[in-house]
Amino acid sequence: MVMGATGSKLEKALGDQFPEGERYFGLENFGNTCYCNSVLQVYMQISSQKKKTGVIAPKRFVQRLKKENELFRSYMHQDAHEFLNFLLNELVDILEKESNAAKGSPKTSSPREKIANGPRNSQANGNGVQKEPLVTWVHKNFQGILTNETRCLRCETVTARDETFLDLSLDIEQNSSITSCLKNFSSTETLNAEDKFFCDKCCSLQEAQKRMKIKKPPHILVIHLKRFKYIEQLSRHKKLSYRVVFPLELKLSNTVEDADSEYSLFAVVVHVGSGPNHGHYVSLVKSHNHWLFFDDENVEMIDESAVQTFFGSAQEYSSNTDHGYILFYEKFGSKS
Repeated sequence: MVMGATGSKLEKALGDQFPEGERYFGLENFGNTCYCNSVLQVYMQISSQKKKTGVIAPKRFVQRLKKENELFRSYMHQDAHEFLNFLLNELVDILEKESNAAKGSPKTSSPREKIANGPRNSQANGNGVQKEPLVTWVHKNFQGILTNETRCLRCETVTARDETFLDLSLDIEQNSSITSCLKNFSSTETLNAEDKFFCDKCCSLQEAQKRMKIKKPPHILVIHLKRFKYIEQLSRHKKLSYRVVFPLELKLSNTVEDADSEYSLFAVVVHVGSGPNHGHYVSLVKSHNHWLFFDDENVEMIDESAVQTFFGSAQEYSSNTDHGYILFYEKFGSKS
């Protein structure tokens, strides 16, 4: 653990407003591990396991990460969203193993059950009786339910299928907003021609309308902006620097049956750079009404108005390459 100049600078900036009992530390970079640091800073805020100011070296964590997943073993530029998904699913797996060990059961999740994003089936015990999967703090905080509704245009029968999610990945457009991206996510799609839907009631392929809705919003809504898109003409991925406005307060009334779901932005993971295969990750985290900027070892206080500088670029070619990539919203009245 190292105390740096940035720590004392931050203490000086906060002065008498430094929250009692609060701790703010930077994280040492072990060679392109900014993807990991930027996400961990968000979780350190959520779990409130912080120390005072300075720098921590998460060396053992990075070593364990590389041991568990070969994807993160190289020193190449990694994706913060892929790391986020791996971290949440790995936490679920560890918590399930601990629970089973405590109950004296050797059974652990199968690879399919381990994936917390997507359909999750009940497990059967030795007597063939279905038992519900363990609900961990990851599920309680991050898991929501999506409903995939398909309406047959011949008989009007609606078929609904539920699936769980830990984050929402949204397609983005130039000069748009999170609200418009969510509307597009839940927009109605017509299935016709070769894409016709097999209706069980009609017992045949029929034209249908399909729509994805958020049935149960999570306490913490994680939104991943799909900034890296594969361009067929170029035969490679390209970063979309589009300007996408993400508000400090978000309403999900246009996509959720429960129109009272309101959220407050408390963290943003930012991708810095012009392409998908190189760059840097930093994070913005709100703590005790102060916004903090985490860039590996460096921690600074920023004004709330600075958050909008990470919306993206209104023009395709811009000197600003710092773009919001993963957004973290907390439901009003929720306790994480």
